[in-house]
Amino acid sequence: MLSEINIPFLLDTARKAGEAIMQVYQSDIAVEIKDDKSPLTLADRAANAIIVEALKNKYPQIPIISEENKLTDYETRRHWSYCWVVDPLDGTKEFIKRNGEFTVNIALVHNGTPVLGVIYVPARNEMYYARQAEGSFKTDASGNTQRINATPIDANQPVLVVASRSHLSQETQEYVEVLRQKYATVDFVSSGSSLKFCLVAEGKAHLYPRFAPTMEWDTAAGQVIATEAGATVEVYPDAIPLQYNRENLLNPFFLVRV
Repeated sequence: MLSEINIPFLLDTARKAGEAIMQVYQSDIAVEIKDDKSPLTLADRAANAIIVEALKNKYPQIPIISEENKLTDYETRRHWSYCWVVDPLDGTKEFIKRNGEFTVNIALVHNGTPVLGVIYVPARNEMYYARQAEGSFKTDASGNTQRINATPIDANQPVLVVASRSHLSQETQEYVEVLRQKYATVDFVSSGSSLKFCLVAEGKAHLYPRFAPTMEWDTAAGQVIATEAGATVEVYPDAIPLQYNRENLLNPFFLVRV
């Protein structure tokens, strides 16, 4: 199944969803508040419609989990060997702030493990993607594609942590203090949405501690892009891989590291 998935088709689908997002981004953004208190815009809906229709038409045998779709009952989902996990607009708050740090996330999960991931950054026209055992790649705004790799920590260089300088949770603060006892310099890199996975994957950060709530659609695509680039994505502090299509789609705390 995995080898049959057409990567160019997924990249094109993500770009089309991104184009729809940018049309809203460049106009007045109307915001609704969902039942879980998270924001929803026309861009979320438009991108979701494009992705879901494309995936259903191309791969009707593979079910879809999307942030903007009604969730199928777990008694049905637990029998799925393959499924798509989609976030049509990851970083809606960043979108509303107009800082460009929002993404389109499409992942394929096999028996709980992400095996293919696409992350598109519409405001930058940058694309990240990976398929299991094939490595991770980035296409820049000029259309140049290159393989990307995570960068190991060098004890003589600053350790770069993807986290907010001003809004660190207590757990993150404690984790950073442990790092400071081990390394001479610990610095911060800030970014929104699934771009944090991409920063580790392309060697612009070493660690991404996420000790705050996320959902499976926030992380599935980023996980395979990071792991195929040479990083690990594990539950913290248990050091076991994040799993997907679980009964509760709320992720535990996790750590992305090289």
